[in-house]
Amino acid sequence: MINVIIVEDEPLAQEILESYVAKMPQLKLLAKCANAIEASNALKEHDVDLIFLDIQMPQITGIEFLKSLSNPPLTIFTTALPNYAVEGFELDAVDYLVKPIPLERFMKAVGKAEEILARDISSNLGNDGEDFIFVKSDKKLIKIKYDDIIYIEGLKDYVIIRMANSKVITLQTMKSLEAKLPDNLFKRIHRSYIVAIDKIDALVGNSIEVTEKGASKIIPVGKNYKDDILKIINSKRI
Repeated sequence: MINVIIVEDEPLAQEILESYVAKMPQLKLLAKCANAIEASNALKEHDVDLIFLDIQMPQITGIEFLKSLSNPPLTIFTTALPNYAVEGFELDAVDYLVKPIPLERFMKAVGKAEEILARDISSNLGNDGEDFIFVKSDKKLIKIKYDDIIYIEGLKDYVIIRMANSKVITLQTMKSLEAKLPDNLFKRIHRSYIVAIDKIDALVGNSIEVTEKGASKIIPVGKNYKDDILKIINSKRI
C-alpha cells in the first residue's frame, strides 16, 4: 500500500482527488488537509509515502511548504495554473497535474510514483550481486529468481514477467525494469520484450524461440536490436 495525504484548500477539488484515490486499491488515504499547517501535522502523525499537494493555498503555497520539509515524501503537485510546472519539477516532484484533472492523467502520475517507490525498495533490499529481484504485484513484494525468468513482455504501463509455470504482472515500464536486471543475463530484443539470454533456444530470421510451458514460443526481434542479439549468439557459436 502507498500511504497518501491530500493537501487541497478547495473542497470540490479535494473531493475529486479523494474519489480518484478510492478507485486505486494500492493507495491508502491517511488524511485530507486544507492548508500547510494541517499537512505538517499529518506528516508528524503518519508515515506518508506520497502527497497530492495543491500549489495555490492561503498563507503558505504548496511550493513553499515542500521547500520547508527536510525529508519530504514523494509529491505530485496539483494546480489550476500550468506556469508553476518548471519550479515544481526543480523540487523533484513526481508529476504536475493541471486542474481539472482527468482520471487517466491521475493514474499515470500514480504509476510514476509507484515506479519510484518500487525502485527504492528494491535498492534498500540490497539486490546488487544477488540472483533475484523483488517486484510489486497484487499489493505484495514478490521475490523472483533471475534463473526462473524466461522473458518479459511490456504492455503499456505494465510488464508481464513470464516464468516456466507462472507469470507476475507489475506496474512499471520496460525501461525501468531493464535498468534493474543484470545485462549479462538479460537482453532487450524488442521495444516490448526482454529475454533471458540462457533461455534462447534458437534464432530464426527476425525472431527467437524460447520454451514456455513445454511449448515453443516465438518472440519478434526488433530491427534496432538485431545486431546486438546476433553478437551474443555468435559469441556462443561453435
